Amino acid sequence: MNHDDRPQPTSHPVGMSPAHRGDRRAFTYSVVIPVYNSQDLVGQTVERLVDVFERESLSYEVILVNDGSRDRSWEVVASLAHHHDHVVALNLLRNYGQHYANLAGLREATGDYVITMDDDGQNPPDEVLKLIDEAMTGRDAVFGKFERKQAAGYRRLGTKVINSMNRRIFGQPKGLILSNFRILRRDVVDRICASRTAHPYITGQALLYSSNRSNADVRHEQRAGGKSHYSPLRIVQLVFTILFSYSSFPLRLAAVGGFIISAVSFLLGAVYLLKGAFGQTQVQGWTTTVVLLAIFNGFTIALLSMLGEYVVRTLNAVSAHETYHVVERVSD
Repeated sequence: MNHDDRPQPTSHPVGMSPAHRGDRRAFTYSVVIPVYNSQDLVGQTVERLVDVFERESLSYEVILVNDGSRDRSWEVVASLAHHHDHVVALNLLRNYGQHYANLAGLREATGDYVITMDDDGQNPPDEVLKLIDEAMTGRDAVFGKFERKQAAGYRRLGTKVINSMNRRIFGQPKGLILSNFRILRRDVVDRICASRTAHPYITGQALLYSSNRSNADVRHEQRAGGKSHYSPLRIVQLVFTILFSYSSFPLRLAAVGGFIISAVSFLLGAVYLLKGAFGQTQVQGWTTTVVLLAIFNGFTIALLSMLGEYVVRTLNAVSAHETYHVVERVSD
């Protein structure tokens, strides 16, 4: 399939007409799947997904983004793209991470709605229909709510920490469950793709750029083979990405700490100054040294805290658009 032959949006779903609401076949769909070291799993996932869309007679495309896999995943997804008219394969220069791969897929996608899902079969392909049906009620973002998530304990703990940050930073509504298995309307996708950030976080951006969100109850199956690539280290990295790319909380906390230390320093300086004035010090020059250190260190900490605030604001303003590089694109 040539680049120009890919499904084009049939209509802009922002103003979904009552006649089209609830009609799956009135729209086109793009499914974005980041692929990382899944040579034994991604093929079955794609085949099942294609079968679902063909059976329902829906207009679709599947975009497979190889995120620097070290196994034969690229050969597998390239072969899938050659053998299926509606499958496109992108090969990234190196391993950038799931959210970068999703962003590459979102920018490639042409559908009225874009679905993101995992490559390992834990998001059952037939469950995409539940996301689509919920989106047909007029939602601009629908997140899969797993009846029972098959994940390790550390991942469940990491999810709770990230959800807490999502509520504070991105305004996650109470009762809304977030997941990477989701469907986004075209206008939401366009806003995410146009966002100026060097560190994409698709889940949070989906919250920022949508207004009518909901959940759809879906199954979550056990991984068919291998182990999850979301290690504790990756979860920690994601936490820091959210904190330092989308929130000024760490910097403001440092600034508050700096001003508190500065105030304490001035207070100590005043105490030792009074002691020296009343002759309560036994060491010559002690008062002068302590007072000067307290004042200058206090000013230094306060100044560094304020400079940090400006540095972060500047970095956010000049973040580069090109956060990943596609080295190869394959389609039938």
